Amino acid sequence: MHSSTAAHLRRTPALGAVVALAAGMLVAVAPAAHAASGATLPFTSVEAESATTTGTKIGPDHTQGTLASEASGRQAVRLSSGQRVEFTVPRAANAVNLAYSVPDGQSGTLDVYVNGTRLARTIPVTSKYSYVDTGWIAGAKTHHFFDNARLLLGRDVQAGDKVAVESTGTQVTVDVADFEQVAAAASQPAGSVSVVAKGADPSGNGDSTQAFRDAITAAQGGTVWIPPGDYRVTSSLSGVQNVTLQGAGSWYSVVRSSRFVDQTSSSGNVHIKDFAVIGEVTERVDSSPDNFVNGSLGPNSSVSGMWLQHLKVGLWLTGNNDNLVVENSRILDTTADGLNLNGSAKGVRVRNNFLRNQGDDSLAMWSLYAPDTNSSFENNTISQPNLANGIAIYGGTDISVKNNLVSDTNALGSGIAISNQKFLDPFSPLAGTITVDGNTLVRTGAMNPNWNHPMGALRVDSYDSAVNATVDITDTTIIDSPYSAFEFVSGGGRGYPVRNVDVTGATVRNTGTVVVQAEAQGAATFRNVTATQVGAAGVYNCAYPANSGSFTLTDGGGNSGWSSTWTDCSTWPQPGQGNPAPDPGRNLAKGRPATATGSQDVYTPGKAADGDANSYWESANNAFPQAWTVDLGSSYPVRRLVLKLPPSAAWGARTQTITVLGSTDGSAYATVVGSRGYRFDPATGNTATVSLPSGTDLRYLRLSVSANTGWPAGQFSEVEAYLTS
Repeated sequence: MHSSTAAHLRRTPALGAVVALAAGMLVAVAPAAHAASGATLPFTSVEAESATTTGTKIGPDHTQGTLASEASGRQAVRLSSGQRVEFTVPRAANAVNLAYSVPDGQSGTLDVYVNGTRLARTIPVTSKYSYVDTGWIAGAKTHHFFDNARLLLGRDVQAGDKVAVESTGTQVTVDVADFEQVAAAASQPAGSVSVVAKGADPSGNGDSTQAFRDAITAAQGGTVWIPPGDYRVTSSLSGVQNVTLQGAGSWYSVVRSSRFVDQTSSSGNVHIKDFAVIGEVTERVDSSPDNFVNGSLGPNSSVSGMWLQHLKVGLWLTGNNDNLVVENSRILDTTADGLNLNGSAKGVRVRNNFLRNQGDDSLAMWSLYAPDTNSSFENNTISQPNLANGIAIYGGTDISVKNNLVSDTNALGSGIAISNQKFLDPFSPLAGTITVDGNTLVRTGAMNPNWNHPMGALRVDSYDSAVNATVDITDTTIIDSPYSAFEFVSGGGRGYPVRNVDVTGATVRNTGTVVVQAEAQGAATFRNVTATQVGAAGVYNCAYPANSGSFTLTDGGGNSGWSSTWTDCSTWPQPGQGNPAPDPGRNLAKGRPATATGSQDVYTPGKAADGDANSYWESANNAFPQAWTVDLGSSYPVRRLVLKLPPSAAWGARTQTITVLGSTDGSAYATVVGSRGYRFDPATGNTATVSLPSGTDLRYLRLSVSANTGWPAGQFSEVEAYLTS
């Protein structure tokens, strides 16, 4: 969403809930001891790149703005005229939904073949709903390249049959096909009020808005029936309460509307189910309520079995939606969020839904005006959000994110984000217990062009304020993340802490860079986290911004495969790079977390490790001895220190009496160089060099200052540590 070491019973991570791609099918497999991640879906997806084709495979690619980067699996198949891709049908089916892209400004059709026989029916393809520009969102590029089109085949096909699509002139990039056995259309419920009886036109030619309104009025306490057909609703419905709106099934009853329900309040008991709402939204205009539901359905309402497509947002929920259930629905091709609980939600359950190709967060809770409370996102399958997160929790109290499957996030997005980014005020930060359990994240995380560094597959972000809630992350599976698995960051750049995080039971496989990307001050405990095929190092632990504080990782036991630490905070590890040998000429202390026994005013410890000789640390005055300590991140054979004061002539010459100490664990310190005086003179650069004896090996470097002839305090503008003597 944009405005613009205790004994532990090991819980089996959801390893079995991975995406099975060997046969090109997107399926969730339940592990032995945990519910399967993702939704139970009525279709099976087959990737185009795993099918037989005469076209050209593109990808894999994770670069923002490329077509392959937005594709499922980061790969697709490009067809020129006359070229085809032929899918082997994975299950009995009579319908297919195809995710595709055509060049901007073009449209056309795909011929469809079943076992070599061309059907009379074709699949229309268009760029009309694609190529979205949101220049007001920092870091955005043209995006939203893919679209979805569906077709009832008019016949049954069986597992092993062949279904092919062939370009008839327009270049088409085919991403994935969803094969489904669509049940027959449902019959009208007894006692219901048909919109056709009130004058609605099922041909889609006439305007059915008033007929829908009249049917809702007539059916208070009962059911409005939407028979099979296409219905144009040209303006939004309001006053919807104490009524059920029901169709014959989402493949049969179709409402053409870009704004279906728009109301600020309702007495509730609204139930909307079993039809499609397909809009005509081609751009993102945040001031326009181009949503299936905008506002409130009222308490104790539900949305089920819906197909929502070509809207700005599926459901933008404000006001009273207490105990709302949104389930068993599909939300496709929205230019912004799929669903957003925009404050004050209580007891909302969003479960067993499928979302693809969102232009912002697929599922979000944003605690604006009042906290979202005791609400959950459970067992949803999310694919290809192309400008934000799969799931985002912005504030709120006692929130749960459970058993979801998220894949292929793009720019500005993690698979799951737990964040105190507020966007607007008044905002309610994270509070109580945030439960993140049983989720599977595949190819999630992305490069953030605003930060110029990557976002992890699962991110905890103290963006605008400290994270003080309890954040429990359990039974997580992270596969093929292009960058890191877990990230802890203060994304607003102000160094707020992330506290009270517990990560228990995780499987990380083939992460591009690191398992843990720690950039905020704070702490987390890790238990039973197993990693294989780690791209660069186990841990990146470098403060952002520099010297804003350290992050403590506590080993709770049972961890394996990620013990190494990235050693160079001046560079970002690149996917698959591995941990480079330290540059012998590099200053090991630059940018590392620094502490001191005391500081005077704004002259804080980090000023002596920020790379700027004009800024400086000054200890508490008239209180010798004083000590300054830096954590180098790993143990090194340090051989030389360069101590600096600001080079300005305004700093008179002085001598400081200094003892050099070192430690490998931050607790037990030993003297490396005994107490002696070091002369600092602006005439010779205001620096002093300290040679360390052979055999010195330390991670924590401490300088204890017991005297200063120029000022009654310890002072350093830079402390530099080198491997060379």
